[in-house]
Amino acid sequence: MSVKTIRTIPQERTPIPEQQPEVRVANFDEVALGYSTEDALLESERCLICPDPKCIAGCPVQINIPGFIERIHEKDFRGAYDVLTESNLMPAICGRVCPQEEQCEEVCTVGDTLEAVAVGRLERWIGDLAIREGWSNVPYIERNPFKIGIVGSGPAGIACAADLARAGCDVTMYEAFHRPGGVLRYGIPEFRLPNPVIDAEMENLTRLGVKIECNTLVGRLFTLEQMVDEMGFDAVFIGTGAGYPKFMGIPGESLNGVLSANELLTRCNLMGAGDFPNADTPLHLGKRVAVIGSGNTAMDAMRVSKRLGAEKVHCLYRRSRNESPARLEELQHAEEEGIDFHWLTAPVEILGDDDGNVRAVRNIRMELGEPDSSGRRRPVPVEGSEYEFEADMVVYAIGTNANPIMGQTSKIALNKWGYIETDDRLATSLAGVYAGGDIVTGGATVILAMGAGRKAARSIKQYLGIVDTESVYDLDETERGTRRFGIDAGQKNFVRMRFPASQPNGPRS
Repeated sequence: MSVKTIRTIPQERTPIPEQQPEVRVANFDEVALGYSTEDALLESERCLICPDPKCIAGCPVQINIPGFIERIHEKDFRGAYDVLTESNLMPAICGRVCPQEEQCEEVCTVGDTLEAVAVGRLERWIGDLAIREGWSNVPYIERNPFKIGIVGSGPAGIACAADLARAGCDVTMYEAFHRPGGVLRYGIPEFRLPNPVIDAEMENLTRLGVKIECNTLVGRLFTLEQMVDEMGFDAVFIGTGAGYPKFMGIPGESLNGVLSANELLTRCNLMGAGDFPNADTPLHLGKRVAVIGSGNTAMDAMRVSKRLGAEKVHCLYRRSRNESPARLEELQHAEEEGIDFHWLTAPVEILGDDDGNVRAVRNIRMELGEPDSSGRRRPVPVEGSEYEFEADMVVYAIGTNANPIMGQTSKIALNKWGYIETDDRLATSLAGVYAGGDIVTGGATVILAMGAGRKAARSIKQYLGIVDTESVYDLDETERGTRRFGIDAGQKNFVRMRFPASQPNGPRS
């Protein structure tokens, strides 16, 4: 095969077909329809297969991106899936919701001159093909005696559970809701991430032997300490996310019709509120909805409201469009669907009627001043610029806090913001208990949570003394040179032994 150069590859990124805005705003079908085989082959030609690929380092789970794209180009589609799933159990999910434009695609060499290779779209295509063909990668697993508990079935928990199951552990995952998937299920609408895709990727987890227990709220039915001391878990991973909503503390937040985006999305995505009364969960959606915030969750809340019949949907954001934290694709889709954006605007009061219901929102205009600690220009109120508009529902989408249940029901150490404290290996203050994802870092992305789950799995294996090929050959820089023939220096001259329980005076293990 001849060497590729910027001049010889297709110059334009292969577009992805989408539903038209006037059609999709009336349904919950997926907006982006995905590549065809011809599209995927054409886009795969744009990858230069760099000898020193920056994209791998740009991926939180270190996917061999040139490796799987090269196999697509060679029409070895199953081989591409095998490469992907060495690092990522959920390519069909991550290909849809991960911000590749800020990670692998941001550092793509092609992107220095042209548009970056569409890594996410290719990942999604392979993931969808695997679901259609029924592919899965279940390696030979040699079982060990260790029992692991996973708290939370979101991205961090899934990644941790998969790696520990592959290492031979007996893994049980606990989910508070009635269906697994965590934020993938309750936080992302079906027009971005269809439930059948989540179901298929979760099935791959159970094929590895992971047991999933739903309707199980750890911290209420039993505590972390009980998991380790009474239930026989050798290690526990906490990946519960951070789903406790933030509010602004302005007047009127106690009025009927004020809720968080998490509540709105959970009622709709997980509990079928959009189909009430055929479903048991009501919503009472307003006709004029104001959403405060401009991140991906805000975009989801606004677009769900539009699809459920809201006549007017407003977005209130105190900075400009350029500072919006939402993915550009999601922002553009919201604009196409008729969302009314109020940039450089902040609510100062929610106004109610005589019955205690929301009737309007009073706002103030803002202007951008000097940069704050985040590096973004700080919004400053413009004196005398207040105005109001009618609204009968206000939805907060300005971020989340850690759910306090873990701190309330166990002695685990928390930081001043209520998130779980961990060391560099994601170990908590409780022996054998590890944590990762949003419950440690605060709100982040799906792929970053997965990276934390995999890191915690490596730490748990080291804590339990499980030696597999990953721990032998994938050494940290600080460990290089300390091992000979795959044996850690600390393990020389030691061997694990088990004595019969019936031996009268011998040790038991």
